[in-house]
Amino acid sequence: MQVALSIQGLQKTYANHLKALKGIDLQVEQGDFFALLGSNGAGKTTAIGIVCGLLTKTAGDIEVLGFDQNTRANDIKRLIGLMPQEFNFNPFEPIEEILINQAGYHGISRAESRVQAEILLKKMQLWDKRFDMAKSLSGGMKRRLMLARALIHQPKILILDEPTAGVDVEIRRSMWAYLKELNREGMTIILTTHYLEEAESLCRNIAILNEGEVVEQTSMKKLLSKVAHQVIILESASILPKQIKEDGFECERLDDYSLQVVLGVDINITDVLQNLSKQGVSVDHVRSAQNRLETLFLRLTKKN
Repeated sequence: MQVALSIQGLQKTYANHLKALKGIDLQVEQGDFFALLGSNGAGKTTAIGIVCGLLTKTAGDIEVLGFDQNTRANDIKRLIGLMPQEFNFNPFEPIEEILINQAGYHGISRAESRVQAEILLKKMQLWDKRFDMAKSLSGGMKRRLMLARALIHQPKILILDEPTAGVDVEIRRSMWAYLKELNREGMTIILTTHYLEEAESLCRNIAILNEGEVVEQTSMKKLLSKVAHQVIILESASILPKQIKEDGFECERLDDYSLQVVLGVDINITDVLQNLSKQGVSVDHVRSAQNRLETLFLRLTKKN
């Protein structure tokens, strides 16, 4: 399979001598849904800015779908759609015009871009607001407009920098569904996010940055398999007994109606529920007490 993005030895040192990137290596296959995670200051946005041609690198090599950034920078820009974290459109411009003008930067005619703008605005449920000024949109609508703008020139690679920051759960889920659809159709998507459950739900492969270095790059499946245990919360409609016998699991009574259970590697939730049932404990609701990816993220970035 062709490589969509290849980064070798990428470095970035700012004028104040801050080393934002310390020689990172990354590879994203074509058609992948790839997560780039890291805490604030890890270097995610810097790396994205360099790949998109918004920042200059200090050292290193970048190839996008076989094009060398050193010699084919303009071609690369046409291949990438970027949805940045911050709103950066003209708030006093109608949203349809924002898309049409963006397409013009890529040499697309107004007639062609108008057709594509209609398709995207309808997909984003913004068609009825096409003549409205961007400043009048809600936060969630502005996020959808940003995504439509990133897609207006039909890029091969979509880069999303915190795409669902500040939007409600319903809008976030609808955006997830659309991104999955784009990926199924063959688009390569690279995602940075602080919502770790977002990366776990959407992405097949992942790289984790910490202080300008890649501390992990693997498949999501392999990364999550490194979790040695799982923590769950069990809730009961009845008052729980003061003492519960543990058998292959650790149990802590949080209050009269809830237990925190740590599952070992050789026991599953069914075993626990059967054990508790024999002790007269009725469990009415089960939920995870932690995000597995978050646990690994904290461990790998040494912030736990």
